[in-house]
Amino acid sequence: MKALLPVYCRAIGYVVIALALFLPFILLLAGVIDDGNLLFYKECTKLLMMMGALMIIFALSRHESAETEKIRSRATRNAIFLTVLFVFGGMVYRVAKGDVLTVDTSSFLIFLLLDVLCVEFGIKKSAIDRAFKHNRR
Repeated sequence: MKALLPVYCRAIGYVVIALALFLPFILLLAGVIDDGNLLFYKECTKLLMMMGALMIIFALSRHESAETEKIRSRATRNAIFLTVLFVFGGMVYRVAKGDVLTVDTSSFLIFLLLDVLCVEFGIKKSAIDRAFKHNRR
């Protein structure tokens, strides 16, 4: 999978995710969030996290190569598998609990965050493997 965004979008993606994590607490302490607009801020937070994760996934890495593209593709495959496991586990839990009202609406966000984790792990693993291969010679 080829990268679509420039290198600096990776750092901006992390800033957007951090902002999405901490801004609701700051707004709650400031008294901006109440029962009437809680759903709006919840969905906006999810959208911010999705945008940040997409920026990280599709941003070029500093040392972009064909190997990085393979890592990105493998990470997406692994994230799909982990997301299916997570969603299935949630479904089994809701069935066992007898909960018919709760619906999981954050599956795509979970997929994106798992994809980011898999991409970052793959890139770091590749860098470590390259360093050890270089030291052996």
